[in-house]
Formats: sequence, structure tokens, C-alpha cells
Amino acid sequence: MVRQHPSCHRIARFLSGGGLIAYPTESCYGLGCDPDNRKAVLRLLKLKQRPQHKGLILIAAHYQQVARYLQPLSFAEQQQLHAAGASVITCLMPAKASCPRWLRGQYATLAVRMTTHPFAYQLCHGINSALVSTSANRSGQRSATNYAQCQRLFGNWVWVLPGNTGKRKQPSTIQAWTNGKIVRQ
Repeated sequence: MVRQHPSCHRIARFLSGGGLIAYPTESCYGLGCDPDNRKAVLRLLKLKQRPQHKGLILIAAHYQQVARYLQPLSFAEQQQLHAAGASVITCLMPAKASCPRWLRGQYATLAVRMTTHPFAYQLCHGINSALVSTSANRSGQRSATNYAQCQRLFGNWVWVLPGNTGKRKQPSTIQAWTNGKIVRQ
């Protein structure tokens, strides 16, 4: 795959065709795809060796990119969700009944993070869509933290986008939206 920064239009076309991408996030490379493309999500889960029942995280540049999956939020709640993202907190949000099970797994919630990582934010903003965002690894293994590791791990199965990960050493904190309970620190 190409090493230079491709246009967001080209990435959006690749994703809409069912492609998988790896891209830098706050702590590691993320593995992602179009959240509305069931075949792409299932391929991602198979590649990662992750069971579907666990559910996935969506990242977005703004609330409108995830609104169709979630129970409605007031403006104040939308601001709260953005503030959580700035603190690298992924929120377990009440999902609409129409939210695909391939995203939420066995849960009535969907994990959502409003990313502030410059690359991931620009990616979501540029393609005007949320992205599935799971760590770029096989389940139970260390996450890839750079372009070369992703290339070795996934080869031609994934389009690896070059960029720098953030300085965070741990994955995002996961917090239940309704009661504030920390699920993953």
C-alpha cells in the first residue's frame, strides 16, 4: 500500500467499498472500517480474532457522526460527550434499537469516543463519518504503535495510513454514560 498521505476522498471510497484501514490514535494504531458495512466489520473481527459479542468502539470528530446510532442527546449532553473525548474517555452510550449488533455486540449500549487526536480527528472529519476503532492487534496481543508494525502484522489485508500516535501509554478509559462507572481504566 502507499506510504504518502492519500486524500480523504480516496480513503472514503476505499472504506465504502469494504476496505480496512489502520491509523494512528491517542495511544496506538487503530484498526477500522465503515461502521455501516457489515461485511467489513466482520472481516475486521476475523482478522483481529475478536468475538462479535464484545462489541466495538466508534470514534468520531463530532456528535452528528454517531447520532444515528444513539438515543438522542441534549446539547449539554453532546458537550459532555465531547469533553469526555478530550480526556480520552470512551463512553458506553445507550444505543438506538436500530444500532447494528455487529457494532454493539450483546449490549444495549455502543462505545463512542469523540477523538481529539489530530490525525484521527482529521480522518473522521475528512471522510465525514465515524469509524470503527479497535486496537491494531490480534486479540490478546500488544497493539501496534507505528506504521511498520502494522505493515508486518496485517500486510496487504489493511491499508496502513502513516502518522504518529499520541503520547498516551494506555488505551482509552471506558465509562458507562448512565452512571459514570469506570469499566476499563
